[in-house]
Amino acid sequence: MQIQDLPFPDPGVPDARSGPRFLWWLGRNQLGGQFKALLWGLLHFVAVSGLPFCVGLAVQAVVDRSGTRLAVSGGLMVLCGVAIALGDTMLHRAAVTNWIIAAARVQQLLARKTAQLGSALTQRVAAGEVVAVSTGDVEKIGWFVEALSRFAAAALTVVLVCVGLVVYQPALGVVVAVGVPVLALAVLPLLPPATRRADHQREKAGRATELASDTVAGLRVLRGIGGEELFLGRYRRASQDVRRAAVRSARMWALISAIQVLLPGLLLIAVVWHGVHLARDGRITVGELVTVYSAVMLLTYPLRHFEEIAMAYSFSRPSAKRAARVLALERITDTAGTRDGDLPGGDLYDPATGLLAPSGRFTAVVCGDPDAAGVLAERLGGHASGEEATVSVLLGGVPLDELPLDSARTAVLVQDKDPVLLSGSLRDLLDVPSSGGVSAADALAAAQCGDVLDALAQSSV
Repeated sequence: MQIQDLPFPDPGVPDARSGPRFLWWLGRNQLGGQFKALLWGLLHFVAVSGLPFCVGLAVQAVVDRSGTRLAVSGGLMVLCGVAIALGDTMLHRAAVTNWIIAAARVQQLLARKTAQLGSALTQRVAAGEVVAVSTGDVEKIGWFVEALSRFAAAALTVVLVCVGLVVYQPALGVVVAVGVPVLALAVLPLLPPATRRADHQREKAGRATELASDTVAGLRVLRGIGGEELFLGRYRRASQDVRRAAVRSARMWALISAIQVLLPGLLLIAVVWHGVHLARDGRITVGELVTVYSAVMLLTYPLRHFEEIAMAYSFSRPSAKRAARVLALERITDTAGTRDGDLPGGDLYDPATGLLAPSGRFTAVVCGDPDAAGVLAERLGGHASGEEATVSVLLGGVPLDELPLDSARTAVLVQDKDPVLLSGSLRDLLDVPSSGGVSAADALAAAQCGDVLDALAQSSV
């Protein structure tokens, strides 16, 4: 699938039993893109790893004063350079495509789940968590999906290079074949604590995002009641928790990176030391020593992808767990309906409250009780859950609860606006200053709108 084919006609039914199962399901749905990235990755990494053999042939050709072999090695270098450029470009293109497709699939799944659950979603999951999943968590999930094929290409390249060195020069190739698995597996004992620290950081960051989203949603109310400093203090403490968790996680990953720099250096020293003795004894040529040395030096490039896949999985696993928790939510009520999906027309009538919204007219509903407004909004959309589902709203005399959920949502669109500015009736709110119980100065101080008054005073003539 290509990017121009997005969005998906059907994103599929996700395996939301756990975070790893959800990641595995995403990977299985992109086998074509993963295979394409794997092939381009193999071309790129094999071409990079082929340069040492070309350099070794060139050095030996100079030692032997063979112009023909020097020209052949030069041509092979040019061929490897073209393959590196082509493979790197197409690998990046395929990897970005995989990332975008995975992120788009997750976004569509979340959007579909939001449409299915309606207002019941925020009753069971915090609104800030939904925002966190649909923003930062989607990026982490896409990172792991697109990094998987590059890691597979790097791992296959490492195996091919080790086998090639053993065949090319067994005396030094055996040292490399034994040392490279040690390099790849040396950081495994550090991955569990690094993963735990990354999970802790993601949990703290998710809580901070939820707090920020909820604070912004109710910012006007907070300004009205003078509670913004309290919530800002809570966010400061949450952000400091995130910073401390991020520092602890970064220290562990810095240690892993340092080990992956130190161990290849030690292997390179061992290869050079052993190779010099072999060359001095005449058991290997100078060109073979240069080839093995260059191959070990360039192996650090594909080995870096072992660290990347570990980081990608550590950061994406908690993100996938959060996404799976949201996608696993189901409606309590049946959404299939008992009627056909034909859309009815006519007036919208709620027998429980007596509300009548005539067809073709714009109707706004205001409730003094915010909870009653939420119950009414859910019932007007059809297929309400809980006690409010006892009475069905009628559209043109047809009960919305008897229609399939998709048809009901197509026929009626309900926007439930949270009371972020005013709560209650305007008469009660605007009667407070005129009653004399609260002075104008006290009302302005409670609203903390001194900055607004200063700005108005500065802008006035």
